[in-house]
Amino acid sequence: MEMSDVEKTPERLARRKGGLRTMPFVIANEAFEKIASFGLLPNMILYLTFVYHFDAATGTSILFIWGAASNFMPILGAFISDSYLGRFLVIGMSTIISLTGLILLWLTAILKQAKPPPCDPHKETCIKPNAGQIALLFTSFVLMSIGAGGIRPCSLAFGADQFDKPENPNNERILQSFFSWYYASVGLSLMISITVIVYIQTEFGWIIGFGVPVGLMLVSAIIFFLGTNLYIKEKPNKSLFTGFAQVIAAAWMNKHIDFPLKDSDGCYYRGNNSKLVAPTQRLRFLNKACIIQNMEKDLNADASASDPWSLCTIQQVEQLKSLIKVLPMWSTGIVLAVTLSQHSFPVLQANTLNRHFIGNFKIPAGSFSLFGIFTLTLWIATYDRILVPFISKYTKNPRGIPVEYRMGIGLLISCLATTMSALVEKERRARALEEGLAEFPKAVVNMSAMWLVPQHCLSGLAEAFNAIGQIEYYYSELPKNMSSVAVALFTLGFAIANLIATFIVTIVDHYSKKGGQESWVSTNLNKGHYDYYWWILTILSVVNVFYYIICSCFYGNLDEEKVWNEDKEVEVEDKNGALIEMAKSPKILAIN
Repeated sequence: MEMSDVEKTPERLARRKGGLRTMPFVIANEAFEKIASFGLLPNMILYLTFVYHFDAATGTSILFIWGAASNFMPILGAFISDSYLGRFLVIGMSTIISLTGLILLWLTAILKQAKPPPCDPHKETCIKPNAGQIALLFTSFVLMSIGAGGIRPCSLAFGADQFDKPENPNNERILQSFFSWYYASVGLSLMISITVIVYIQTEFGWIIGFGVPVGLMLVSAIIFFLGTNLYIKEKPNKSLFTGFAQVIAAAWMNKHIDFPLKDSDGCYYRGNNSKLVAPTQRLRFLNKACIIQNMEKDLNADASASDPWSLCTIQQVEQLKSLIKVLPMWSTGIVLAVTLSQHSFPVLQANTLNRHFIGNFKIPAGSFSLFGIFTLTLWIATYDRILVPFISKYTKNPRGIPVEYRMGIGLLISCLATTMSALVEKERRARALEEGLAEFPKAVVNMSAMWLVPQHCLSGLAEAFNAIGQIEYYYSELPKNMSSVAVALFTLGFAIANLIATFIVTIVDHYSKKGGQESWVSTNLNKGHYDYYWWILTILSVVNVFYYIICSCFYGNLDEEKVWNEDKEVEVEDKNGALIEMAKSPKILAIN
């Protein structure tokens, strides 16, 4: 009886949960979700223009807004998970929500009443979708964005929870093994979604093309819930974002109080087990958040703050300062994210070109982004394994080229990528007009789609330099326990970039068609001037290079100002230490 009682203790039951047996459930859930959701993006512009009869500018703006929502939601999902519901509940609920969104999208392809009647725009005026049809389509997008917001920020951390057992001497090796399998599965899922799912949509139509992701998402949900009794479910704790809000609120509430003298001791709230005795003088106004005004009133008997919204620790203040100080460098990556988010127009271009590759096989128009991913992966392998050991001998930097230089090189390459896009589109349009295809936007121009490969390769190379550099920069400049914030900054940059891209497309479309002129981003590519659009992005990219140089000079290196505690960060370093490994595939980060 005594042994039976021992076996029922919470500690003994907890040891029975988690571990390697949960890996298939966690990784399969993530892999199937990625294939299902990301496989919809490449061809969606074709669905919006040819099935829903949106013009190219409107369809592209819709996809940009969808992308912005999908990148904003993970920040909200992480906050809800960390502060209130926990990762298991958030992932489970989000999986169901994503599945519902996919089913609604599938219904738009199945039900004739859910979309406008088919038509040939060259022979008749196509009927635009009505309010109900648009509402159904947009509801599916919203639900998929909400679902992505819960799954993407929690999946990796939830998987790490199953293996994080500090008492195990092999804990670090097991965690690293999980991270490796996780990244490999997500990368493979991305490849499958861009090739297989896009091919199914192109060859078998939208009903089957959308039905396959629904089936995959259903499998993902079933697999995840099958492991319910095996998971370790960590309880929610206070989110870093809550801490940031508390610092801002406390600093504002205490704005009227005076700063203590420099030689005053014990005037600032240190919290438990903190080595910091005073905040730094940078962003000094935030220091008022950690000033103790009345010991008896501000502190409890156990030395904790009686009101965390009016008194914060020095460490909380310094963490917020470190975040604010990296924002200028973070802002330099937004224009690059705008160029990397240009998925719709290259698909429309590829759809008008000869896509034959080997024999009668045609590369789907939505699969050409694979060349960018391949370039990114190839460069990472070459740089990390071959070039870094050689370059580091001369730069005395363990990562070879210093991170600030790599970020700048990436921005320069992005200028070349947009320039190449403009030149290729100019050539494509000229050939289309020579062949008399001005009135036939769906006609195939006598020009190989392989002309698009260099611009995709340059974009992949730009991402390899700059995006990876961004993550490494955030990781080196922020405390270890703010590693999740580094990922949040990266996705937030893409979200803002999507909104800016929407604004650019809308402005270009509005002003270019004034006076009865054809819009530069017309649905009829042969009448439009997409080359002019790419030149606008090139100009913005060049200006951004100069902006980066200024920010790099003033904000590039903050080493001398790092004062945060490292003691408490060691215990979470194993989980977040894989961030640099994740940074080796920003495409994974952007959808993770």
